[in-house]
Order: sequence, then structure tokens, then C-alpha cells
Amino acid sequence: MCTLLYQVCVMHVYLGCSPPWKQALLSPGPGEEATQRGHGSKCRAGIGTQIQGRVLFLTVCAAGIGGTFQFGYNLSIINAPTLHIQEFTNETWWARTGWPLPDHLVLLVWSLIVSLYPLGGLFGALLAGPFAIKLGRKKSLLVNNIFVVAAATLFGFSRTAGSFEMIMLGRLLMGISAGVSMNIQPMYLGESAPKEQRGTVAMTSAIFTALGIVMGQVVGLRELLGGPQAWPLLLASCLVPGVLQLASLPLLPESPRYLLIDRGDSATCLAALQRLRGTTEVMVELAELEEERTACQGGRARRPWELFQDGALRRQVISLVVLGSAMELCGNDSIYAYASSVFLEAGIPQEKVQYAIVGTGCCELLTAFISSSFPWMPYLAMSCIFAFILSFGIGPGGIVPLPLCAFPRRLCLWGHLHCFFPP
Repeated sequence: MCTLLYQVCVMHVYLGCSPPWKQALLSPGPGEEATQRGHGSKCRAGIGTQIQGRVLFLTVCAAGIGGTFQFGYNLSIINAPTLHIQEFTNETWWARTGWPLPDHLVLLVWSLIVSLYPLGGLFGALLAGPFAIKLGRKKSLLVNNIFVVAAATLFGFSRTAGSFEMIMLGRLLMGISAGVSMNIQPMYLGESAPKEQRGTVAMTSAIFTALGIVMGQVVGLRELLGGPQAWPLLLASCLVPGVLQLASLPLLPESPRYLLIDRGDSATCLAALQRLRGTTEVMVELAELEEERTACQGGRARRPWELFQDGALRRQVISLVVLGSAMELCGNDSIYAYASSVFLEAGIPQEKVQYAIVGTGCCELLTAFISSSFPWMPYLAMSCIFAFILSFGIGPGGIVPLPLCAFPRRLCLWGHLHCFFPP
């Protein structure tokens, strides 16, 4: 590009002095003129690619910091102040009634504080669809931070007010926020990215989740905000990602698909496409969106239960439900909430437990980065499956039949019925 500008400036200076021999000397031949046009188009394409990459990168970061990053962050920060919140609950109850709260009720309150987060996620997931259609993808993510601000306020003043109920309500609100953002963020990014980059952009949701988990574990260290006096600030620190999103996301374009199909605003859609792609040559993509708009006319957004009634979508929906249920019911997320208790029971010294907890988040962050980067990852996954089967054979697979020796011989057949129950 600099060479091209230099040539233009030199030609302008020399042709301004009109001697014919200079004009003849500087006039390019047919082949040279075509070469210059080729260089110019390549330079414009290179600049457009750079602009597209920069805008798309900023869009991914702005959506992710208040989206799946926020989800992972709040999933892990609740682990560090476990003992402090339990002590606060007991002290609050004692101050109110004059009697200490029994240990099993303290554990019940703590379990409610932890479990209200995924319960709020369920409510948030149900709100995500109406939000995305009525407000738009970007505006939904921005409005979603209202829950974050309210939750951070409840967390920050819970100790001053002497109310563990404020913590419970704050966790519920953060769950709603996570449910909304985890559904709208992939939608917004997938509709903003070009076709050839949608797979890569979709992977960023998992990366931001893992990054949020690790960051929450690091901030929860005793040296930072994990001390007995700073845990309200630790819980209220969820406000920081929300503020970052509120400051950055308004500067970026809305989803072009939403602008054209849901709002019917062709001019704004064209401007958003040009800004996201870094070029004015977006008419092909705009035509594809127009075709999709025509195909969607007369339809309406379907409710979740209506998807099962459509034979063309039933198998895809069932696959998503099975995969999502398997991921959530595998117990992986519970590790981040109860890691300190698990490691203490396993014999890890109290002063080293927090560093072991950070190791769990680093493992997920590492796998999120390398899962699609190396060709040997499928073989590593296969090795992990082999290791799981070996551990099953060494453990319950070989031990479960031993108690059958205690059965009377005539009843041993019934003791083997567990083999007929599907997993």
C-alpha cells in the first residue's frame, strides 16, 4: 500500500510539469497497468482482512467477557469462601435467635446457595429466546447486566446487613444472567462471523468459560480476595466483567441477521456487514440473508416443546438434549463448587488446597485451547477412555461381586440382577 501511494504521488508531481517526454516515460504499458491494478486490489483485500479480523476479535472479546466468562467466573468463586459463608450463616442465625444453627442446616443453606445458581440458569435460558427476538442479540447482552449489578450489590452489602438471604438471592440473579448470556452469546457471535470462521468463533465460548473458571479460582486465593474479611468483595467482583462489557459492546455492530430478518432494516444490516467484514463487497452475503428472510416470512419463533412435534427437527433436538444432559449430569461443574471439601477429605493439607483448586481450572483451560489444535487429540481422548475403563475394572468392576458371597446360595441368582440394569 505504501509503494502504491508513493507511485501515485510521484506521478502527480512529475505529470504536473507537462514536458511530453516525462509523460511518455511515466505512462504505463498495458501489462504494467494491469499489474498495478492487481497490486491495488491485493492491498485493499489485505486491509479489509485486517479490519475484519480486528472487529470480529473485539466482538468476540466484548461478548465473551460478560457471557461465558461470567458464567465460569461465578461457577468457581463460590468455592473459596465456603467456610467463611458457613460461619457467617451460623453467626447470623445466632444473632437473630440466640441459638446456633445445627450443622446439617448450615450445610443445607450452603447447598441452597450453590444450587440456586443453576436454578437461575434454567430461568435465564427460558428468557433468552424472547430477549433475543424483542431486544436483539447485542442489546440483550447489555440489558442482561442489570442482573449482574443487582447481584453484586446484594453480595457486597450482605455482611453489613447480616443477611445470608441476600447471598441466596444474588446467586439466583447471577444464574439468570448466566442462562441468558450462555444462550445469546453463541447466537450473536455465530451470526456476526463469516461462514469460514464460525467454527472457530463458536469454540471461543468454551475458552471464555475455562478462562473465567481459572480467573475466579485465582482471585479467590487467600492472598487476594479469599480471606475471611474480603469474601463479600470476592462475590461482588462479578461486577467487573459486567462493567467491561457495558463499556465495550455498545461500540460494536449488532448481528446482521437480526437486523435484516427480525427487524427488516436492510440499510443498518448492510452497514453492520460492511463494518464486520471490513469491505463494501458484501452483496453476496446480503443476498443470502435476503433469501433466508424470504423463507422465514410468515413464521414465528417456536416454543421449546414445539420443537419435539416437528419430525424434521425431532432427532436433532433429542441429540442436543442427550448431549447437554450428559454434560451437565456428569458432575464436572460440581467439582468447582465443592473442590475444597473434596480435596480436604482426600488428605490435601488445608494451606495447599487452594492451589490444587487452581489446578482443576487450569486443566479445563488447557484442554479448551488444545482440543482443536493438534491432530493427536483424538488419540489422547481414546487413551483417557481406556484409563477410565481400567479404573472401573480395578475398582467397582472387581469389588461389586464380592458381597454376593454373603448371600445364601439359593439367592445368589438375584444378587446378579444389577447386571441387567442399563447404565
